[in-house]
Amino acid sequence: MGERIERVLLWGFMASGKTAVGAELARRLGWAHVDLDEVIVRGAGKPIARIFREEGEDRFRSLEAELSRELLAQRQTVLSPGGGWVTHSGLVERLPAGTLTVWLQVSPATALERVRANPDGPERPLLASPDPLGRIRDLLAAREPLYARAAHAIPTDSRSIDSIVDEIEALVRSNLSVFERQTVNSDG
Repeated sequence: MGERIERVLLWGFMASGKTAVGAELARRLGWAHVDLDEVIVRGAGKPIARIFREEGEDRFRSLEAELSRELLAQRQTVLSPGGGWVTHSGLVERLPAGTLTVWLQVSPATALERVRANPDGPERPLLASPDPLGRIRDLLAAREPLYARAAHAIPTDSRSIDSIVDEIEALVRSNLSVFERQTVNSDG
């Protein structure tokens, strides 16, 4: 990546850790953190599961795409979109320069375990199935080629949030240091 990192976009399947990792990474960098699902919920005045039920998944994806275009223009931001964000046609291709994309990888079994371990968490309409593990496997298999387009991939199954953030923070700071050295050298 030749340009300065101005934003980090974390993508991956549900329960991969995008929100927790994003919040901690933003805190360490002194940047803003935006959880796209939270912004949608506040704007719509209702939970995502209700948007899915009342307006359909297509409407939700449309809201997600519209907000992404606005939010990706911001600098010094860590963005945590929903797990299906990468399925939007053209969003990845139109990412602004300076965007570090990171795929937080999670296995189907771990994703289901994390969702079940958080019964007070958001309702997961895509898992409303008699076989949620099978549904996760199917969704993940369909999305993996899209997730794999990230500049960097980090398995999350047996790692702490801090160790994942350490890795991403090092990538960001390394790029900023290279940029800063180039700026100093070109001035002198």
